[in-house]
Amino acid sequence: MNGSTASFQPSQDTLQFLQAIEPEDLSLATFVDSLVTTSDTGKELGEFTVSIQYAKYKGEDAYLIHANSHGAIDNVPCGTSITAYVSPKLETLEQQHHEYVKLADHPLDRKTFIVIQDDKMVINKVVTQGEEVSRGAETFDLTTMKGFISEGSNLLLQRILVRKGLPATLSFLSFDSETNLCTTTYKSLEVRRETVGKEEVEVVGIERTIHSTADLPTTWQSYFLKDGHLCNRVQVGSPVTMKLLRMPRIVEKEEPSERPVFEKKGLDINEDMQLFSMFLDRKDQLKNDHAMYMRRHPELQAILADFLQFLLLRKPEDIFPFAVDYFSSFSSQLPSHSPYAKSSEIPPKPQKVDTNLPPPPYP
Repeated sequence: MNGSTASFQPSQDTLQFLQAIEPEDLSLATFVDSLVTTSDTGKELGEFTVSIQYAKYKGEDAYLIHANSHGAIDNVPCGTSITAYVSPKLETLEQQHHEYVKLADHPLDRKTFIVIQDDKMVINKVVTQGEEVSRGAETFDLTTMKGFISEGSNLLLQRILVRKGLPATLSFLSFDSETNLCTTTYKSLEVRRETVGKEEVEVVGIERTIHSTADLPTTWQSYFLKDGHLCNRVQVGSPVTMKLLRMPRIVEKEEPSERPVFEKKGLDINEDMQLFSMFLDRKDQLKNDHAMYMRRHPELQAILADFLQFLLLRKPEDIFPFAVDYFSSFSSQLPSHSPYAKSSEIPPKPQKVDTNLPPPPYP
């Protein structure tokens, strides 16, 4: 099914802001946030982490964004995880979004996969509610998706907004929780003071609102330290709050310094420890090769961590079918029997989830 963006257009200020993002803005936003999730009574419910780092995506410069929020509300395990690649202009190149609510009698599991194929943005969605599984697919022309901000790129955008300043209300394209296209607005909140650990610090606030066309607007209020570290985050109307407990190391701009000059020294092969053993040479070579592969593919650790955490929550008797089902939903090349394989068929519309539980703390 082809999506339409006719009624959703970002403002000119929004497009100008995206074009004005500099490499330094991005490099200063590459760090890890780690917060705890608490109830309105102060009870710890879980944890929330966000990491952003430079990466390569199909040989091009990109940023890998990984977010995790896991915990329990009313003793019901729930959470969400996001792994996304975005371009230096915050264009979403690929995103995997997994949400779950582990009800005893009627568990909910929702996976959404976004990928760019040629000049299209392709969205595949798998929703499992109890024993029922529904699938859906949708495509959008990239020329109509200018100013689109996904859940992953939103996390990088807010860090940049804190440093550059939010000049006025900015309006972007986005998806609501059911992947309906809509607008998302960002506006600044009043500066206030927060206590982090034993320190009282000044924090900057940003309010983000998703204006769904199918449901009521959803609003988050987030407060950040001056360098972009998340300090406090709450979804308006939710009893769950995410808080920073300890002050992180503040990320400062690095001042250019003179490069040191080292005097050349002669090499004495008798003192070269690398030549002591052929075995040690081969061992070091393998270790370096494996380490380089892990650095080039930082998403590997994030994906395996998510899978292991979900595996331990479900504890299936047979791990192999569970692993096949878990990873196959993230593939853009689905099996021929999948409804995505035939473009002439209209896939079934995902059933709307209706639970009485408070929403899980989405990032």
